[in-house]
Amino acid sequence: MEQAARLSPSKLVLTSVLEPKDELNEKLERFYNTVTGIQSSLSEREANDALNSFACRGTQQHEEIQLGLLYGILTDPKMAPKHYRDLTLVSRDGLTIVLTKTNQIIFEKWLKLLDSTRAQIVWLCKELIQNGILGSDSVCHSLIRQIAGGDISPKNIWLTEVMVDIFTENRTWLDKFPNLLSTVVYTYLRVIVDHNGQVFVNLRQKEVELCISILREKWTDCQAVGRDLVRLLQNVARIPEFEKLWRDMMLNPSAICPSFTGVQQLMHTRTSRKFLISRLTPDMENKLVFLITKVKFGQHKKYQDWFQRQYLATPESQSLRCDLIRYICAVFHPPNELLCSEIIPRWAVIGWLLTTCTSNVAASNAKLALFYDWLFFDPERDSIMNIEPAILVMFHSIRPHPAITATLLDFLCRIMPNFCLPLREQVQQGVYTSLRVILEKRVLQSLSPLFDNSKLDQELRILIRENFNEFCSQEVVKEDSMNNKDVIEIDNGHHVENNLSDAAFSDEEDDMVEKLPSDCTFQPIRDTRYEPVDLEEYLQQLGGDIYEYTVQLRDEKDQEIQCEVMDRLLQTILREDECDLDMTGGPLAACICQILASQLSSNLFPKEQDEESLEDSIGSPLFVMFRFLTTMPEEDPNRQPILQLMGEMYNRQARIGYYLLYFIKVGKVNDEKMNTYKDFCKSLDNKDLPSCLMRDLKLCQEDDVRLFIFLMPDIYTIFPNIAIGNVELLHMIVSAIDGTQLQELICQILQGHLVMFRKDSFLSILNGSLEWETLEQYFLWQLISAHNIPVDYIMPVLPKLDYTAHAEALSSILVLLKQEGPSSDLIRPILCRDYKKTDFFAVSILKYWAQEYEDKLAEIILAQVSKMNGTPKKRQRVGNASSKKDGISIEQILSHLDHMRQVCKNISFLNNENIQHALQQVHQMSNETLKTKFSDLLALADDIEADFKSVRVLRGVPARKAANASAAMGLDNRNSRKTTKKVVQETSGSSDSSDDEEIKPRPKKRKKALPVEEDSD
Repeated sequence: MEQAARLSPSKLVLTSVLEPKDELNEKLERFYNTVTGIQSSLSEREANDALNSFACRGTQQHEEIQLGLLYGILTDPKMAPKHYRDLTLVSRDGLTIVLTKTNQIIFEKWLKLLDSTRAQIVWLCKELIQNGILGSDSVCHSLIRQIAGGDISPKNIWLTEVMVDIFTENRTWLDKFPNLLSTVVYTYLRVIVDHNGQVFVNLRQKEVELCISILREKWTDCQAVGRDLVRLLQNVARIPEFEKLWRDMMLNPSAICPSFTGVQQLMHTRTSRKFLISRLTPDMENKLVFLITKVKFGQHKKYQDWFQRQYLATPESQSLRCDLIRYICAVFHPPNELLCSEIIPRWAVIGWLLTTCTSNVAASNAKLALFYDWLFFDPERDSIMNIEPAILVMFHSIRPHPAITATLLDFLCRIMPNFCLPLREQVQQGVYTSLRVILEKRVLQSLSPLFDNSKLDQELRILIRENFNEFCSQEVVKEDSMNNKDVIEIDNGHHVENNLSDAAFSDEEDDMVEKLPSDCTFQPIRDTRYEPVDLEEYLQQLGGDIYEYTVQLRDEKDQEIQCEVMDRLLQTILREDECDLDMTGGPLAACICQILASQLSSNLFPKEQDEESLEDSIGSPLFVMFRFLTTMPEEDPNRQPILQLMGEMYNRQARIGYYLLYFIKVGKVNDEKMNTYKDFCKSLDNKDLPSCLMRDLKLCQEDDVRLFIFLMPDIYTIFPNIAIGNVELLHMIVSAIDGTQLQELICQILQGHLVMFRKDSFLSILNGSLEWETLEQYFLWQLISAHNIPVDYIMPVLPKLDYTAHAEALSSILVLLKQEGPSSDLIRPILCRDYKKTDFFAVSILKYWAQEYEDKLAEIILAQVSKMNGTPKKRQRVGNASSKKDGISIEQILSHLDHMRQVCKNISFLNNENIQHALQQVHQMSNETLKTKFSDLLALADDIEADFKSVRVLRGVPARKAANASAAMGLDNRNSRKTTKKVVQETSGSSDSSDDEEIKPRPKKRKKALPVEEDSD
């Protein structure tokens, strides 16, 4: 009975055999059994008295009775009215315990609740409202939050409709709760746009009538929603009822409410977080918060893919992106500790949401949600954290995804005059204020890299300059028409720079945002491409020909002429009498970096690699400097000034390092050992070669994974002492590549151009990889397989691997072992693994080998057992026969064999002759503890031992008679025919040979067989 109860299905939530039992369900069911036990065999009056008497014993008993009756209401619809009546009679706290537990069930268990349970919760909500229970509005809050936006599944539509019916039927009650009233309006204004099909006509009409009646009659309460109320009303403006409301809002606002002055009044009111939170279900919010607080940047793709499959996979879910973006911008304000960590920043998540929009309408609404707080931004009331994601997603997307930045800038330019014609100037002022605060708080140092970027087409740049001339660089006046030849397209690279690690914004504000204190400072976002400088200031520090050539370099637009000017500039530097780099090196480096900024921020590596494209990629003036340096002999003292200048540039623009590596690889220079790069690293202050190389490669990996992979063969070949065995470098590779790049690396390995491992450092790589992400570890094992690493290199790490925690490594090792045959060296670490019932590693490979190499595996196991049985008995029996040789104990071997017996049904391997001999040896030599522990396994050897006993007493009798005698005894021979035949043949031999047998029966057992010998005679 007890077991049957444990196995009975839950009446409250959906259960699965793979999931643990639901503690809340078990607790409520236990309380319900207490209630039914008290009420059994009693009349209704007596039952009520008994419940009251039990509840009066104390607070715990009072809670048990209430929650038990709640369970009855949720699981038994027929008895629900009676249980509710009993509940109102017993409760001494105004049903506070019931309301709290109901809200908990809705919040935590809604997705797992049975349909019948959901219906009963709605029924209970109706009863609470009709009886005027204080706190019933909290249940309504919990229920409408479970109405998911962008979801037209039957269950969601059912909940939407039953709740709108409840609010319509109990409108007088609803008007008493302004917070609930405004949340209801906000919720249904949001979901109306999802219900536009013919099948939802009735539901949509109910929603429209409810919203219009509340807005018309309770405008003051609805007005508390703030500016997002306008955003939602815009989405439904084409519905006739809302179209009339809009006409009154714009032309006659006092007709709606005497104190209402117009749309601008709403737009100046920041929307409270509680409304924005209400449009994400608790489960959805938990997943999103996990993504933006726990997932590291660079490891986020699989989590984003899961989130998209779960919530954003249907066409209707396009509208949900607005809710997510508003939540990220206006609700979630990360603290400084999170901003300085490696966690994926908010702008990266928003950029991903924008790129997954497939509907033009949804994309426009998503962009509006992103910029919404910009339109009427007021530093006194609004938080800079609301506008920070939009500027950062544009800034960080300009290089890898220029199309995103372009469409956002275009939207920002066009929303100012078109959002609301009467409020055009106020919207423009709000956007300008936003940009000024961004610069003032140093979210960005300058907007010029964004507004004046050459990746934007000329038409858009003209539009930007017309609308944001105040924020554009005054140095860029004339645009080169050649910049328009490139078609803007989304780059296929995988990485967007994460420069938020240096950001430090204020901690999360309360619901009512206060004015930022005057001493609140914000650190700038460091732009690793280049830091804009005042070019004129540095030019004044130069003189002579250097000044002239630097000015020519700045003013010249033709790249070939720029290269010639750069060559003349370098020639001038080498004239010691005209140039003192100790004085002018810093200013000159600042000027060159500023002039070449656009080249340093563009895509260096061509999409199609051929000799011509690679040659074109190094045709800029920067590479003239590199070629100038590489062509100079190593002993030439004139190299030093150039190295000094490059060092100054490197301090300002770190990309110089990997650009030099790329040039040496493709530039056809006589520098196969990359000595130029080594000399460059030596010339840097406090920079050794390993740290310099790793820094450059890390930056390259973040900028362009394709270029990073392109450099890897040379890095591993020229710098083997740094690269081979470097866990950090290997992790950079596997964390960034995709399938195509993995294929490229494997091809390089098979061609002999790339060697990434060697024996002395291989184990440190394996140990370091155990904490990596799953995909990263599988990529690593693909690279290991391509190298044909001997399995012997891998086996030492095997005993320390946990079956659950290190599944990636163990599954990969299993595949490698499957391709090998069993040997003593391979068997030993496998048997050394501690036995766990849930660990199937050892049993899986042993079973596979038993199928393919049965005799060989059995011989190895017998040899291992024989070695341990060959030790002196005194030593062997110490510690329950657990003495070890080569790290293996008898108990470990028996544990794995016994695991095979339990897991692998009908396994013939344990009947193998050598395994039987091994078990017999263990049976004779081990102590009683082991015999008891492995009695079932050792019993498999009983039959062959019985054969030996009977055969020994029949020595001298012809084989056929001996066999007949055995048959007469009724012996059940479970051993193979081969084993039986061998034993019979041995018995037919000379009696002298019996002294040499490995297993000798005891004399006692021979005496018991004497009657058989007499019968046979």
